Amino acid sequence: MAKEDTAARLLDMKPTEFRGLVEGGHLPAGREIAGIRRWDVEELRKIFRGEMADGGFEW
Repeated sequence: MAKEDTAARLLDMKPTEFRGLVEGGHLPAGREIAGIRRWDVEELRKIFRGEMADGGFEW
């Protein structure tokens, strides 16, 4: 699990870019754990490898 700025770095983005894609529904919203939002690193890796595409996904 990664905090927002770490998740953004994993996708080579600025935190503001990452946050915008999350807010726009293009990236997962993360999961709240004890009041702290974290992103599943493996899920992010699958996204940038294209393994999470669901037929309607366009680059």
